[in-house]
Amino acid sequence: MSSEGERSGTGGDGGEWIAAGDGKFGRYGGQYVPEALMPAIEELTDAYERYVLNNEDGFMDEFRRRIREFGGRPTPLQRADRLSERYDTEVYLKREDLLHGGAHKLNNALGQVLLAKYMGKERIIAETGAGQHGTATAMAAAHLDMPCEVYMGERDINRQRPNVFRMKINGSEVTPVTTGRGTLKEAISETMRDWATNVEDTHYVIGSVVGPHPFPKMVRDFQALISEEAREQAIERTGDLPDSVVACAGGGSNTMGAFHEFVGDGSVDLFAVEAGGSSLAVDEEEGVAPNSASLSTGSEGVLHGARTKLLQDHDGQIVESHSVSSGLDYAGVGPELAYLVDEGRVTPVNVDDDAAIEGFHRLSQEEGIIPALESAHALAYLHEQHEELGEVTVVNVSGRGDKDLESVIEETTRRDVPNAPDMSMFEGGL
Repeated sequence: MSSEGERSGTGGDGGEWIAAGDGKFGRYGGQYVPEALMPAIEELTDAYERYVLNNEDGFMDEFRRRIREFGGRPTPLQRADRLSERYDTEVYLKREDLLHGGAHKLNNALGQVLLAKYMGKERIIAETGAGQHGTATAMAAAHLDMPCEVYMGERDINRQRPNVFRMKINGSEVTPVTTGRGTLKEAISETMRDWATNVEDTHYVIGSVVGPHPFPKMVRDFQALISEEAREQAIERTGDLPDSVVACAGGGSNTMGAFHEFVGDGSVDLFAVEAGGSSLAVDEEEGVAPNSASLSTGSEGVLHGARTKLLQDHDGQIVESHSVSSGLDYAGVGPELAYLVDEGRVTPVNVDDDAAIEGFHRLSQEEGIIPALESAHALAYLHEQHEELGEVTVVNVSGRGDKDLESVIEETTRRDVPNAPDMSMFEGGL
């Protein structure tokens, strides 16, 4: 690892990168960015400290008002009656799927687009994987009268067509990314290139707790509304803190949002559920990991502006990740999550694609809630390990599953899913 201010060679995206000492979580985090981006990073860091941390000009007051009136916060903490009976424990669902747009992503998107307005920026760009962050950013940009362009991998566009249409309905331009496998990693790289070219008038709304400082902290702070509410709601509903909080982990925005206010509560176990895909192995020859389990199997490296845990080969080359869920299909993870895992505060776990599909059907059938495939990973872990989670468990339902219906139809018809409905009528396609 280079010392602060020294050259660090090439990062996961190529090009020259410099290391700065701000925004560290232990040895993770930092600002490993092209020199052309440093003025924009410094400007954003200053704005984050003034507006988000210190509420200058009443920024946070306006954010909280807008996320309440436009977004629909607070979201409920619902007791899952049938799952509680099934597992002989108290299961509560934090219903981020009920936030405007259908996912937790609006918390951060609205916060960053509003911050861009305060900074005097004239254009918004964003990346998206499953399309929920792109949708949320498009909605926030329309709400705040800002032009918006969203970069999305070509493969993810094909997997998430309803969300692509929602972005376009809200007036945003959707730009396909055709490099690599056409998923989230490539979309982030392309958006960063745009930002480096247009730093004076453009703000990049990163969708997760990844990237250079201040993004990991800033995104976490906007998403911390989830755990702020859940903590108060759990005490109100049960008289005490939960024994455990379970959330799916890709980049980690909903994970850190669900965990942040509980990190200081040593009695609450925190479980980050990653996408185990079809195997936890890495195919070095093909440069592919058939999973997205960076916390469980990754090693230290630099990707998209931060040092964190990554899926990479022995030569330090980033490998292609995989998940049945587009939103978890990323070869890295937020640096704060990597740090909390190393410190033993967060436990990384994983479930495979089959279990996630089963979890999707289970919550739909037993509670009448169709979860996002991302959230289905957390619900699958609850099913597999409920006896280890204590008497009261909070599961973050990070989003709703409307966007995933086409994928679930396809995946269910080709898998032996024991709790799936009869799929014969779909054999000829929709």
